[in-house]
Amino acid sequence: MTSPARTFPDGFTWGSATASYQIEGAVHEGGRGPSIWDTYSHTPGRTLNGDTGDVADDHYHRWAEDIEHISRLGLRAYRFSIAWPRVQPGGSGDWNLEGLAFYTTLVDALLAEGVRPVATLYHWDLPQELEDAGGWTNRNTAYHFADYARRMAEAFGDRIWMWTTLNEPWCSAYLGYGSGVHAPGITDPEAALKAVHHLNLAHGLAARTIRDVVGAGTQVSVTLNLHVTRPDDPDSAADRAAVAKIDNLGNEAFLGPMLDGAYPPELLEQTSSITDWSFVQDGDLEIIRQPLTVLGVNYYSSSRVRHYDGSGERQQADGHGNSEASPWVGADDVEFLPQPGPHTAMGWNIDPEAFTELLTTVSARYPRLPLMVTENGAAFDDTVSPDGRIHDEERVDYLYRHLDAVGAAIEAGADVRGYFVWSLLDNFEWGYGYDRRFGIIRVDYETLERTWKDSAYWYRELVRTSQLPDQEVAATAE
Repeated sequence: MTSPARTFPDGFTWGSATASYQIEGAVHEGGRGPSIWDTYSHTPGRTLNGDTGDVADDHYHRWAEDIEHISRLGLRAYRFSIAWPRVQPGGSGDWNLEGLAFYTTLVDALLAEGVRPVATLYHWDLPQELEDAGGWTNRNTAYHFADYARRMAEAFGDRIWMWTTLNEPWCSAYLGYGSGVHAPGITDPEAALKAVHHLNLAHGLAARTIRDVVGAGTQVSVTLNLHVTRPDDPDSAADRAAVAKIDNLGNEAFLGPMLDGAYPPELLEQTSSITDWSFVQDGDLEIIRQPLTVLGVNYYSSSRVRHYDGSGERQQADGHGNSEASPWVGADDVEFLPQPGPHTAMGWNIDPEAFTELLTTVSARYPRLPLMVTENGAAFDDTVSPDGRIHDEERVDYLYRHLDAVGAAIEAGADVRGYFVWSLLDNFEWGYGYDRRFGIIRVDYETLERTWKDSAYWYRELVRTSQLPDQEVAATAE
């Protein structure tokens, strides 16, 4: 007997997500200023093949075509990010009206198609001038961010369905200032922790500012890449302590101040040899803890750790790029172990059960806070078949299993309100350049032609019915 297909609740939001530096291109057009990712990607040895976001998907010129794809997919919402240096080239001072006009046109076109705009204010492309003054290690950057948020709220108001302050501040802080595998490429443990706090402060200031401008009922969120970390030996107290250290750095450093109003004492203790946290000033935690409409959750894979006793080479298979410096500052006695397959092209393990675990755990901890899956997807080595189609069976299987995991979490009581597939388009995948393809729509980087993969057809059917389709639907769809 065939079990009935999993059905998602009425009103469940279906969308896709992108980020400005990964798709827009036109880095020297329209009055845009340089960002830290322009500088980083143009530094030899920083990105695979020396790739940059100079052209990317050329979304800046092809936005109308991309919105047509969004409409054809039947998406209810589209999560994009505003490039801060496109609207305010230096991160302070004058505003660029041409940049504001670009996003005004984009938002108006989405609304005309019945698509709800979800605007992320920061997806890693900090104006270079601010980095020259210390970037996220400088407290002033948080206040500049609040000014930027105010101007965006004034420009777009309630035409934005949901505002997202930050995307994955863990990456901005620890990969940007800890391991240096992301822009600005700094390897300084104390700088990473300063960045954690100033990103948290920026979130709180921006959330408060947006509501001051648009109204108390404005929908405001933040997106976190929360980590599911398991001990190598569940019966080992040392391995369980290793998990706790990673949980403090990866999750509690953001959930604590944003939702509970405090950094956990355990985090402060385990990093006390790095910093005394004196950069946390009186009143900061009250500012950071702002009411959220939903909590955005990004999920791709899980990890496995154990206590490192100092013998042998310390394993760092955390999936976050190669660097002699670890992003996990203050956790030198923890090692990340390789995960059993299957794996995506990123080398990340495929673990949908951990996705269910994450959603149910967070929802149980914060029962009054709805969740939104703001990114989930996979990179695979797609090829164009002789029939001109991209039969990405592995991606369809990944999406099927992870959406089934979302459904299982909802069934278990998690309040999950929507799902945004990562990503609408193949794009510039940060340090991996154009070698990793996450899109449900293929981009030919020579011609910039867009082609639907089987996963796009499959996702369209899911959006149409809110019912998990058989995987075979993708290969036969037209």
